[in-house]
Amino acid sequence: MQTFTSRASKLFPSKVQHLWILQTILTRPMSQSTSIPRKQIRVRDHGYDDYMEVEKKVRKVLKFQDLILSQPNSMLSVSRLDMLSRRIGFKQFEAGRFILKFPHVFEVFDHPVQRILYCRLTRKAISQIDQESRALLAQIPDAVTRLRKLVMLSNTGRLRLEHVRIARKEFGLPDDFEYSVILKHPQFFRLFDADETRNKYIEIVEKDRNLAVCVIDREREKEYREKGVDAENIRFSFIVNFPPGFKIGKYYKIAVWKWQRLPYWSPYEDISGYDLRSLEAQKRMEKRAVAMIHELVSLTVEKKITLERIAHFRMAMNLPKKLKEFLLQHQGIFYISTRGNHGKLHTVFLREAYKKGELVEPNDLYLARRKLAELVLLSPRKVKRDKELVNYRRDGEEDERKSFKFEDDFEARENVKRDGVILEDSDGDDDLKDVSDYSDEDNDCNVSESENSCVTE
Repeated sequence: MQTFTSRASKLFPSKVQHLWILQTILTRPMSQSTSIPRKQIRVRDHGYDDYMEVEKKVRKVLKFQDLILSQPNSMLSVSRLDMLSRRIGFKQFEAGRFILKFPHVFEVFDHPVQRILYCRLTRKAISQIDQESRALLAQIPDAVTRLRKLVMLSNTGRLRLEHVRIARKEFGLPDDFEYSVILKHPQFFRLFDADETRNKYIEIVEKDRNLAVCVIDREREKEYREKGVDAENIRFSFIVNFPPGFKIGKYYKIAVWKWQRLPYWSPYEDISGYDLRSLEAQKRMEKRAVAMIHELVSLTVEKKITLERIAHFRMAMNLPKKLKEFLLQHQGIFYISTRGNHGKLHTVFLREAYKKGELVEPNDLYLARRKLAELVLLSPRKVKRDKELVNYRRDGEEDERKSFKFEDDFEARENVKRDGVILEDSDGDDDLKDVSDYSDEDNDCNVSESENSCVTE
């Protein structure tokens, strides 16, 4: 074709241009403007990022709580705390500065016997821990249902116990869930050791068809009953809410419209016998992966989970390898926040479950955990303990000033006596009496204030 155009350029120069245009049309790839792009730039949503900034502080506070609660009498000296905090990533002398930033959670006090500084949890923090433990025990029946649905999402009906153990907090499972959830319900679960890998696996005993219903299916049915939307338009659609600043062009709208009406297989459906070699089947599998991740995040307590936790279930649930790039194609459904752990941690939020930084349908466990975040965000100026420490320091300074003042007055009296001036004893006694009475009353007042503040604290 190139030799033909080179020879024809000498004889027919006007026709060569038409041949070159025809050649470029035939050889260039087909345009994919009406399909969702494979690679997209992540658009930040500051509402979710601010949420993760608070969560980053809460994670550090939880590490210190575990250190303190693991000690006898649930108290720890500040020097030992500084030494143990290096195991969890803190530098020298950084632990003391950190716990002073959150006086509503940690209480620093002077030990009555050893006379050194100790650290313990405040009553508000202990109350929050008790509330969270009660909420965790009260929702164990719901946790059993969530675990059943989680295992049913896998292709083989089994999941590794270690993968579930790592993500137990996200799914609202207690620390002893192997006994309190799995072994206590043998009618639902079976625990066994694999012969090849020698790893423990959780297997579902029998799949329940009533549980094989996705959350998005219930939302579609609810929207159809309330708003009367055309059933054909929402049959396979997802709730899409793009972040502010996301550029939506004309062709992108057409691509989203086509993708919303693309049918797919349910995440709970067995697809082992289907032929997945066609292009249409691959598109359905991609949309099924979106529905799989949507259902996985919906099973969590706070409707968020780290991308690393999702990667643990990738093989068992037929998820794509490049999860981050895959989720960035659907920024209207999910949001990936990189705040926390210096950008190495990726947290996936379900956008439809949040509104103005709060869950649309909060549960008791979520509310109990948010109380710790509220204690972290409280201002340190509203703590009486800080005021007591300041008063204690000021009292010491005032005592020193009074001693200096008394010495100056004594020297002045001696100088006056040397000059031959006679002072009345009553006036001198009154002056000494005023000084002594003032100091006694001031000390009594400080002691009473500290006692009352300790009682209230």
